[in-house]
Order: sequence, then structure tokens, then C-alpha cells
Amino acid sequence: MKTVFTNGCFDVVHRMHVELLEFCKSRGDKVIVGLNSDLSVKRLKGDARPIFNQEDRKFVLEAFKSVDEVIIFDEDTPYELIKELRPDVIVKGGDYRENDVVGNDIAKVVLFNYIEKYSTTQTLRKLQKNTIKQST
Repeated sequence: MKTVFTNGCFDVVHRMHVELLEFCKSRGDKVIVGLNSDLSVKRLKGDARPIFNQEDRKFVLEAFKSVDEVIIFDEDTPYELIKELRPDVIVKGGDYRENDVVGNDIAKVVLFNYIEKYSTTQTLRKLQKNTIKQST
């Protein structure tokens, strides 16, 4: 059985996340998602994040047919989790370089074609801008 691992905050799930998870499933038999804990997201993204708590984010990810397991981790990187799981493949967005992907010394890295217009940060900025426009 070929295991594929990916990770992230998955704070506001959008099209790129869905495509990433389907891409993962096309690369193996079992997809495990490492999900940044609430504390980890705050450290990485700032005090305004996450929008949704880790249990809600885990629930949404587990609803996808392309996801077999979701594991929450507290560290800033999933390196310890990757060491423990020993996946065959690690999938990350194309905004990474293979050599920069955490765990590249443990598993083969495959890059997913990153779609910039679907970033969560950009989506939140757009929502904030629209909210400000509507309130003035």
C-alpha cells in the first residue's frame, strides 16, 4: 500500500485544497493529512488565525473521499509526524521547491501545481476588503 502525506492549515477550504487532496489520492492508496493545530496556525499565520478551530477543520477534511486520515500536530513543521508515519510520497504545493520540503530526506516529494489565486490569505483579504466596502 502506497501512502501519501500532505499537510497544512486548511483554515478556509477552497478549490485548490480540494484539487490538492484529489491529486494526493491519485498518487497513492492512502492519503494522510497532517493538520496544523490551532496554536501552530497562530504561530505561523498570526493572532487572527485560524478562522475555524482544529476540530472543525479536521471534520471538514475527513468528509473528503480523497482523505483517509487526518492527524493534528502542534509543531511548526510536520517533520516528527513524517518520521513516525514514513509515507512513500509527500505532496506539497508548487510554491515549494523539492529540496525545501520538510521530510524530503524521508520520502519522495511530488509538487502539486500551485494556483495562486486560491490562497487562503488572499481569500481572507478579499473578504475583508468587501466587508469594509459594504459597511461604508
